[in-house]
Amino acid sequence: MQATSCGIAVMAKASRPGRTKTRLVPPLSFEEAACLNTVFLEDAFANIALAAGAAPIRAFAAYGPLGEEPFFDSLAVDRPELIPAVFPNFGDCLFAGIEGMFAAGCTAACVLNADTPDLPTEFLVRIAQELADGKDRLVIGPADDGGYYMLGVSRPHRRLFENIDWSTARVFGQTLARAAELLLEVVTLPTWNDIDDAGSLRRFADRIEAGRPAVGPRPFAAPRSSTHLRRALRDTDLGFRLTLPAELRVDAA
Repeated sequence: MQATSCGIAVMAKASRPGRTKTRLVPPLSFEEAACLNTVFLEDAFANIALAAGAAPIRAFAAYGPLGEEPFFDSLAVDRPELIPAVFPNFGDCLFAGIEGMFAAGCTAACVLNADTPDLPTEFLVRIAQELADGKDRLVIGPADDGGYYMLGVSRPHRRLFENIDWSTARVFGQTLARAAELLLEVVTLPTWNDIDDAGSLRRFADRIEAGRPAVGPRPFAAPRSSTHLRRALRDTDLGFRLTLPAELRVDAA
């Protein structure tokens, strides 16, 4: 094992209709949402593997529910290390991922959401680099909805995950407030976007069609997600469903 290693754990649910990506139903059906979850996870682990070529990174899945371990066998060329994260409170799940990576021998630990399949690889590399010196700091990537897509630490701090209003626009600000209480240095990565509702999925589909931007961070190609969405837009009425106002959407099942 390398002397230093940064664990990156994807907060991963096994893809089961009705249990994953349910905020995308409608316009997706439960079956479509589960399939999207799978390709998002495949791209997340492919992205981590690419970043591991530039920094000492280990891939983990902070996963649930228990009993679904075989689901993770075929998501990546190298199966991620598994950490159970099945608490009712999401903050406890995040901290379980952090503790699990340190227990596995990592010298730094990061939790990554499963909603950013095209996250620039350079962000994964940078978070490992920022934590490599062992200094007690927080590295965080804000999402454009007020949350964060990734958080990394060189020491475990449960307080970072306590009394947070999860799934609201207050998450990022509240997490910075916890860091201030702990007197942590904070490094903020560029903002990126979650794909967790119809509007953000539509924007992601538009980005796929438009190709990579000429300026700014270079998104990860997200080949599994891109292929999956292009096929769905070509072979189903998904494009139409994504344009409907919320009050007209119905479950596509």
